[in-house]
This record gives sequence, C-alpha cells and structure tokens, in this order.
Amino acid sequence: MVLTDFSLDDFIAQVTGRPHGLFVDDLQRYDAELRCRIAGKAALVIGGAGSIGSNFIKQLLRYQPRSVHVIDTNENELTELVRDLRSTAGLTVPDTFVTLPMDFADPIAVQVVRNESPFQIVANFAALKHVRSEKNAYTSAYMIKNNVLKARLLLELLAERPPEHFFCVSTDKAAEPVNLMGASKKLMEELVLCYADRFKTATARFANVAFSNGSLLDGFLKRLAKRQPLAAPSDVRRFFVSPAESGQLCLMACILGNAADIFVPNLDPARDMRTFAEIAEMLLQTLGLTPVPCDSESQAKWLAARPTGADYPCYFFASDTTGEKPYEQFWTDDEQVDRTRFTGVSVVRYPGPVDRDAVLRTMDRLEQLFHQETYDKPQILAIMQQHLQHFQHQETNKYLDQRM
Repeated sequence: MVLTDFSLDDFIAQVTGRPHGLFVDDLQRYDAELRCRIAGKAALVIGGAGSIGSNFIKQLLRYQPRSVHVIDTNENELTELVRDLRSTAGLTVPDTFVTLPMDFADPIAVQVVRNESPFQIVANFAALKHVRSEKNAYTSAYMIKNNVLKARLLLELLAERPPEHFFCVSTDKAAEPVNLMGASKKLMEELVLCYADRFKTATARFANVAFSNGSLLDGFLKRLAKRQPLAAPSDVRRFFVSPAESGQLCLMACILGNAADIFVPNLDPARDMRTFAEIAEMLLQTLGLTPVPCDSESQAKWLAARPTGADYPCYFFASDTTGEKPYEQFWTDDEQVDRTRFTGVSVVRYPGPVDRDAVLRTMDRLEQLFHQETYDKPQILAIMQQHLQHFQHQETNKYLDQRM
C-alpha cells in the first residue's frame, strides 16, 4: 500500500462535501476590508505552529502584513512552518517573519511582546485541545493553566498597548460543556469578554479540523503507515472543517468580528455530520482497501500482523469514555445568534454582560488550588461547576488513553 498518489486535500473535500470551501463568498465580499485592516500591520500569533494557527498565518499572509512574530513551544513545527510557508505558491512571507520557540507566558516571551510591540493583530491558538487531557488532577490543572490562567496574563500584558484586533480560539465543546476541556474554553471565553471594553476581542467555536495534528483522523494516516488497525467510535457524530477553513474562520473572527463576537460555521446536522467510523471506511476505500470489522482490539491487532491482500482490520466501538458528547452544538438556547452578517458564518453573543468579578474570583480560586501541595480532580470540578451553570460533567472513569 502506498500513499504517494493520495491527495489529502481532495479526500477532505470529499469528507466535508465542500470542494470550494464554506467561506469563499464571505472572503470575496470582505476582501477589500480585510486587505485594508491587515496590509502593513504587525501581527503576533501565539501557538502559530499548530494546525489551526499555521492555517491562520497562511490566510493572514495573503493580505500582506508588515511583520509576523510567531510564538510556539514546538521548535520542530516552527521549523516546518517556515519551510511550508516559503514553499507555498501565492504566499509572500514578509521580511520581518520571526519564529520564537518558547512558552507564551514565559518572562522572555513577555519581553518579546513589550519590546516588539505595538502589534495591531494578536491571535492566540495556544491550547490543550484534547478531551483526554483531563485524565487526572495534574493534566486537568495544566490544561486549565494553559487555556485560561496564562490567557489572563496575556490579556493583561496586551492591555498595556492594546491591539486593534485580538482573537483567542475556542471550541464547540464550550457550548454546554461535558468535559473539563470544554469548560476551560468556556471560562476562557468569559475571560476574553471581560477585556472587550479595553480592546476589541473575538473568538470562534468550530468543528473538528479534519486531519489536524494529533486528531483521530490524523492518527488514521499514522496507523496506515505502520500497518496498524484503525480504531474509532461508531456512535460519535462530528462536524468537520478543512484546515484551510479553520484558518479562514479564525481570520474573519479576528479581523471582521466586533467586540465580544463568537464566530461559528454554518453547518447543517443532517448534511454535515459524520462518524469517525464512517470516515475510516471512506479512507480505506479511497486507498483501494477493504474495511474488515473486528470484535475487539486484540483481534484487530492480530489481523493487522497478518495482512491479507486488500483487507484492512478496523475496530469500531460504542463510546464510553469520560466527557464525550454524541453530537456537537455551537451555541446554547440562551445565547443570541445573528445569521444575517455572513453567508458561511453565524455570530453568537452572550445573553448579557459577563460578571468580571465572578470570572476573576473563579480564576483566583483555581490559582490557589494549584499552588497547594496536593489537590484532586473533584476539587477542580467543584470550582468549575460552581461557576459554569451549563457544565454537566460526564464521568465514566474510562479515558481515551485506555483505547487503541
């Protein structure tokens, strides 16, 4: 089996059913405005080496910013980002394009922001995005620290010299969260809104980014390369956007969004949702392989070690791990939704002003807890549930790390 003739972009278009992209009309309609607001401006992109951040940068460069600074902890991916950008037709990398392999909350990163500012455009993609990150108290605490507490430090720093546009990525899992990852992003949204009176802030909730780094679909390609079985839940339905669409949505939210806007893609549950198992079968068939359902992980591994022609073992199972929703949603019933401004985007707004004091008190309580020598996950959950009325945590005591 070879993947050399396989076009991932073509396959993603097949998965999403959108060969031309969801936001083409909106980008054409607002092209002049985007160009006016980006051309000649200085941009800071945090977490810019990841799947969404790198695609945001690709979209940003089409409008000729004066300079781009990129902060990310992944030195290897920063290197690949530069190679990719300089090898992509139609992109012009500005003379001042600086990659900085560091944590955005590190004192040296603070020096970068202060000494290289003002930045007119700031976008933050630094996040722990996996539901599996809440497997215990330590990983849960680190996720909240990264997704929320460090974001507070960044916002305070930017308030010294406010940008024209600020964006921080969220997730669909922030709408009525059932896991700590979604709850951390919900609290992050509220934090970002607390600063909307000091500079323009916006965020975006969106679907799974197809074949993004570390995603289950990306794992399919790695399993294929190693001749390992494919495994996926059979009952979890998700929306998917292409990597390019993820960058486009975030760029529109950052540049075209008004203060406190939350951008979400216009997707239809009946038309646009797919199961991971369905995509696994589509992928195998596209590669000329025949999916062979297995009853267990052990059977799937046994068959994978004894390949037979085009047959390929798959293990599809009912989801039973902590924090997994069987479906996706982009807003709650009490949030306001504007469907008139864009073709491919709806704009969500909170039903009322965010209680800044309550948000900061909750963050202070979390900080105090994490500074204790010992604490447990139920203590973290108690603080988050006390603050977030829609947070209904689904605990099964089973985690994705226990799956293939």
